[in-house]
Amino acid sequence: MQADRHQDQHRRLETLGSFAILDTEPEGAYDDIARLAAVICETPVGLVSLVAEDRQWFKAKVGLCVDQTTLDQSICSHAILQQGFLEVPDTQEDPRTRDNPLCIGEDAFRFYAGAQLVAADGMPLGTLCVLDRRPRQLTEMQKDAMQVLARQVMTQLELRRALRNAEILRREVDHRVKNSLQSLSSLTRIERRDSDTPEVIAALDLMANRLDAVSTLHEILHQADAGSNVDLAGYVIRVCDRLTPLMPGNVQAKSSGVAVEVATDQAVAVGMLVNELVANSLKHAFPDERDGRITIDMTRLDDGRVQVDYCDDGIGWGDGPTRRGGLGMRIIELACEELGCELETGDAVDGGATARIAFDPRRRD
Repeated sequence: MQADRHQDQHRRLETLGSFAILDTEPEGAYDDIARLAAVICETPVGLVSLVAEDRQWFKAKVGLCVDQTTLDQSICSHAILQQGFLEVPDTQEDPRTRDNPLCIGEDAFRFYAGAQLVAADGMPLGTLCVLDRRPRQLTEMQKDAMQVLARQVMTQLELRRALRNAEILRREVDHRVKNSLQSLSSLTRIERRDSDTPEVIAALDLMANRLDAVSTLHEILHQADAGSNVDLAGYVIRVCDRLTPLMPGNVQAKSSGVAVEVATDQAVAVGMLVNELVANSLKHAFPDERDGRITIDMTRLDDGRVQVDYCDDGIGWGDGPTRRGGLGMRIIELACEELGCELETGDAVDGGATARIAFDPRRRD
C-alpha cells in the first residue's frame, strides 16, 4: 500500500530542497549514525532515508545495496505521516506494508522502525530507520536512542545547509568586491591618462596593479568551491595575465607551478609580492628597451613549505631590491611578514636577478 501524500507536501518538499542533499555523495557522519543505529537495535539494516516527491533516497545505508526505491516500496513515506516514531513489529500483519514488494518473499523485511527527521519548521524530511528480516520489537531504550540519533542527523543536515548558505553569501561578497575593485582600477587608469607628471603616472600605475591583484583573487574565489583557500599557482598565473597588458613589447612574463592550496591572505601576500617584483624588473632590469623575460615558478618542498622563485634575465639587482625605495620595499616587507618568511635575493649565473621565498601554507598566527 503506497502512502498518501503529506498534508503539506508542497512546503515539505520545499524544505527538503533547501538542504540540497538529494543525490549527494556519501558522507562519513551520516554513515556512522546509520551504522550505530543498526548496532544499537541489533538489525542488519540501518538507513538515513529522505522521502522525495517520487522516490525515497538513502543518504546513508548499512546492509542494503540500493541507493533509492520507488514510493510503493517506501515504509518511510508512511512514517512521515505520523508524529515521532513508527514501529511495525511484523510487516505482514500491517495493512500499510503487507503488499510492499520489499516485504514479500523469501528475503523479505518483516520488521521496521523509523524515527522522523524533522526540520526546524516542523516539516518531516524522512527517517532514520532500521529493518530486520524477522518480526520483533525494540526496547524503550532502543527507541529513545533512535530518536536521539535522528536529531543528530538533523543537526548534520542543518550545519551542512548553514555552510552552503554561507558559501553562497561569500561568493556574492567576492563578486561585489571584485566589481568594486575593478571600477576603482578603471578610474585610476582614467586619471593616469589625464596626468602628465611622471611621478603621478608611476604612482597610479602601481595603485592600479595592486587593485587588479586583489580583484583577481576575489574573482577566483567567486568562481571556486575552495571556500577560504585558493590554488596559488592558478592565482599567480591570473595575476601575471593582468600585468601583461602593462608590459612593454620587449618583455614577457611566464608563471608556472604545481597546484597547491593556500589561505586567501597568503595568496594575496604572494600576489602583492609578485606585483612589486615585476614592477621592479620593468623599471630597472631592461634599460634601452632590451628584450627580457620574467619567470615565476612555484614548487612544494619536502617539508611541506611552498617555494616561490622569481627570476628575470635583465641587468641584475645592482643596488638590490630596495633601490625602488619607500613604498615598494615596505609592501615587500609586509608581504613577507604575512607569510612568515624572508625574501632571498641574488644574481643569476647568466645575468639577471633572482628572488625566492618559502612559506608554510599551514601556518596560522
